[in-house]
Amino acid sequence: MDIRIRRARPAELPALGEITARAYLGDGLLDFGEDDPYLAELRDTAKRAAAAEVLVAVEDGRVLGGVTFVARGGPMADIAGPGEAEIRMLAVAREARGRGTGEALVRACVDRARGTGGCSGVVLSTQAAMHAAHRIYERLGFVRTPERDWNPLPELDDLVLLTYALTL
Repeated sequence: MDIRIRRARPAELPALGEITARAYLGDGLLDFGEDDPYLAELRDTAKRAAAAEVLVAVEDGRVLGGVTFVARGGPMADIAGPGEAEIRMLAVAREARGRGTGEALVRACVDRARGTGGCSGVVLSTQAAMHAAHRIYERLGFVRTPERDWNPLPELDDLVLLTYALTL
């Protein structure tokens, strides 16, 4: 595997946005499909890059996937408390799955958190249907924190995001 993880370059942001949108759509994770308002948020990697660190997995100059790493709160943090980093919007292109790409992206976030002064843990939110991602998190030592589960859209009773945490 010759996959490298690094900070996304501006020219790569649109490709990563499309990979993220396609991953969520293809996995049936958006309640309203192509009409889901969250789709625009998933595609807006430039907005994420302005507020947090966007990482990409690349191979031979091609973007395979990416993740948003939120080191210290800010507008991209959903659930991080004091001293916690947060992982958001992990996505891997369908053709790059099963090769360790997602795990490499999560490991890179954990490494960044360990290198962030005052950071005592990493947290994330995930959907119940994201089973492959759950296996990655658990393999890397994350544990479920059901007391932190939350609903970003209270008008949708069935949308509850599960949470995981890793103590550093």
